[in-house]
Parts: sequence; C-alpha cells; structure tokens
Amino acid sequence: MTAPVTVAIDGPSGSGKSTVSRGLASALGLAYLDTGAMYRAATWWCRRQGVDLDSPDAVTAAVAVMPLEMGIDPAAPAVVCDGVDITAEIRGSDISSIVSVVATNLDVRAELRERQRAIIAAERRAAGFSEGRGIVAEGRDITTVVAPDADVRILLTADEEARLARRARELHGSDDPDSLAATHAEVVGRDARDSTVSTFLTAADGVVTIDSSRMDAARTLEVALGVVEQVRQEQR
Repeated sequence: MTAPVTVAIDGPSGSGKSTVSRGLASALGLAYLDTGAMYRAATWWCRRQGVDLDSPDAVTAAVAVMPLEMGIDPAAPAVVCDGVDITAEIRGSDISSIVSVVATNLDVRAELRERQRAIIAAERRAAGFSEGRGIVAEGRDITTVVAPDADVRILLTADEEARLARRARELHGSDDPDSLAATHAEVVGRDARDSTVSTFLTAADGVVTIDSSRMDAARTLEVALGVVEQVRQEQR
C-alpha cells in the first residue's frame, strides 16, 4: 500500500474484533489501536485515584488528566498508565464488571475520542509507528463516530451463542454451561449498557458486515483482508 490507510472495525463483545484487528495490522504492516482498552485504562485510573465512579464530573476530571500511553505495535500493544504496565490487569473481571460506568460517560467518551483521533492521524504521517502506512483501530463506535471517514469500515459481528462461547473460553478456559452462565452478564449486559451511548450492533451506510459466527479466527482474518483489498482497489 502506498497511500496511508485507516481501517476501522467495530462490533459487539466476543465477535473477534481484537484478534482480527491485530491480525490485519500485522499482515498489512499497520499500527493497531484498541480503543476499548482506553476505557478500561480510564476505569483503572479512576480507581487508583480513589474517584467515586458514581460522580460523572469527578470521573471526567480524572480522565482529562490521565497519563496514558497506548502501545500501537500489534505484536505487543502494551497499555501503560502513570508509568504502570496495566495491559493484563485491565482485562480482569473486576475492571470488566465496572468499565461500562466509565464508558457510558459522554464527557469521558469525548475526551478519549479526541485522543483516539490524534493517534489515528499520527499514523498517516511518516513519523508514526507505521511510517505513514496507517492503522487498524477497533472499538464500539469507530466506524460511526471516531473515524467515520476511515478508508475501510467493517462491522464484525457474530450471534450471541458464538460470542458467549468465545468469551467463556477466553475467561474460564471452557464453554461448559457454568462458564457460559458466568460470562453472560459481562458480554450481553455490557453490550446492552454500552449500546445506550454508541452504535455497534448494526452497520451504518458504507460499512461492510462480516459475520464470524461460523468462522474460526484464521478464516475471519482472511475474509477481512479480502474486504480491505477490495475496498482499496475500488478507491484507486
């Protein structure tokens, strides 16, 4: 690819956004941005600062000064806040269970949205991590709000059964009935809460839908690569 490319991917929990996005970035030599990790980091930061999550103004004020560094290397997308590597910690159930409180704060979303756009813009310049090749950005409102002008926009979705099974295996190592039950609230509940402030369940005009319900990660990546190539050819 000679011209910079921005690939925006959104969709619900368990659809495979992170796996496919990192795979795309690696295959195409692009940077990678996990915007969902930014909301998790903001939640971690508020807890570290002793901020009352039930106070929207206090949360907004804390996030505005959050010293966050987002790794954009798809091989090692570290998340560092206040000098602490929190990449693994923010994936724990304690953060997952409360992140929607922060993620549904509209002022927080506005703050992080500007940071996300700045990272995306930087990767279209030669001085960026990708040396101007571009970036794959994934999250819940990337195609509609953060980067509606992205060169390629994809909604990656899957049915509820497939999404629950994937997340259960990821979190509990099994998709047996107990694991599925333990995962249900996190996946379905969080999607329901987050959908009150962002659109990621249906494709907007110009967004290509990929349903990964019956595809493994390798096949889903293959399809996504095909979409990127097709859209880029049409734009030439």
